[in-house]
Amino acid sequence: MDFSIKTIDAKTSIAAVKTGCLVVGVFENRKLSAAAASLDKNGAITAVLKSGDLSGKPGTTLLLRGLKDVVAERILLVGLGDDESIKEKSFTQAVQAIVRVFGTLGGSDALLALPLNQIKQRDLSWAIGNVILNARENLYRADSQKSKKEPAPTGVRKIAFALSNTDSSAGKHAVAEGVALANGIELTKDLGNLSANVCTPTYLANTAKKLGRDYKLGVEVLDRKQMQALKMGSLLSVAGGGGEPPKFIVLKHMGGKAKEAPVVLVGKGITFDTGGISIKPSAAMDEMKYDMCGAASVLGTFRTIAEMNLKLNVIGVIAASENMPSGTATKPGDIVTSMSGQTIEILNTDAEGRLVLCDALTYVERFKPAAVIDIATLTGACIVALGHHNAGLFSRDDEEHDKLVGDLLAAGKAAGDTAWRMPIQEAYHEQLKSNFADVANIGGMPAGSVTAACFLERFTRKYTWAHLDIAGVAWRSGANKGATGRPVPLLTNYLIAQARAKAIGK
Repeated sequence: MDFSIKTIDAKTSIAAVKTGCLVVGVFENRKLSAAAASLDKNGAITAVLKSGDLSGKPGTTLLLRGLKDVVAERILLVGLGDDESIKEKSFTQAVQAIVRVFGTLGGSDALLALPLNQIKQRDLSWAIGNVILNARENLYRADSQKSKKEPAPTGVRKIAFALSNTDSSAGKHAVAEGVALANGIELTKDLGNLSANVCTPTYLANTAKKLGRDYKLGVEVLDRKQMQALKMGSLLSVAGGGGEPPKFIVLKHMGGKAKEAPVVLVGKGITFDTGGISIKPSAAMDEMKYDMCGAASVLGTFRTIAEMNLKLNVIGVIAASENMPSGTATKPGDIVTSMSGQTIEILNTDAEGRLVLCDALTYVERFKPAAVIDIATLTGACIVALGHHNAGLFSRDDEEHDKLVGDLLAAGKAAGDTAWRMPIQEAYHEQLKSNFADVANIGGMPAGSVTAACFLERFTRKYTWAHLDIAGVAWRSGANKGATGRPVPLLTNYLIAQARAKAIGK
């Protein structure tokens, strides 16, 4: 789908613009938006509202044809709600309705003449991004592994935004950012939705290499022997039972100044999680192909920031492995030595994400990072705590970490990809004590997502760090099963904000 800006100046009337479909807004109080009013010289739109054919409620639509003195083939009226200062939810409902209608039209192009600057607590950039993301979501199909593809979407394939001269430049920038974000989300979803016999650790590594070639990123892939040389005993303990070789993937987007400390994103890449010897129940185990969504979100974010040419140093690290039961798999009660030198008693082999992440979190010390954010489908306990609305956000409780948490929460709110802060306190560390090793890999059922984060925290004390548990938000189950692409929007917004802050010297 193609997105562009159509500048409408004082000399141009939208009624004179040639397009397959012209979209304008109306309100519940029967008041027309400015664009709709400019088309209503003969009172045809007012008559529609008076007749009750369109209520103006958010997401209601009515298609008109042959409107006098209007060049567009079709006029799509869309309800924006009861207030001329449009609510965010109302605008989103309107956009979702618009893109559904676009799929049914015979015309291939459309012009959106909506009041994009009148959305409460949102700006023009957000409004344009909202349209792009919803349009791309409506087109998305997870059918790459079907022998017969789903019917190709028809209807509108080109969307233009009608903007004034003063908004045109900002609009073009918003379109570029919106498309880049949509591309990153789509890559993350594609990787998550692939079956685990295809999306292996090697597949993730090859995806990283392709990103490197396409966008001139630095990419390094370490194999098992190199991980052994680095003494990544914790990560390798998880890989011991799998037939697929593990991969340790490093990506570098060095868009900032040469000596600026990078932001590091660390992704959990368990391409299939049976639980290992502590095997999971068979029901819904197929969804454990999504246990690499942390890794997928790192790759998706890198595609987005590379397309944006973001002026920031960002490093991505992915620990990729399967977690399988076999004669060579780690057993409950085994003790392994992590890259940090700390010994770990593995009481449950299904708590494997933290075992691959802890070595990755030790590895990134070499980058002297400004901040490290790990992203992982880490615990079912996080779903119990927060459901499927918010990612769990964990970090140490001090001024430095409070700023990182605040920035991430703000980025998530701005992107509509929200997180909720969870506690990390010394009392929870007590649950991880082991009689035989430095630490146990589980702390029992109480506060399971918190003790998992506390385990990771032990390996992050040389830098500023936050942990995102995305188990509840990375995919949907049921009839609409599929990866969501979260938290690519949150991470991207955070990185954009960091780049802007550096550009103005904050």
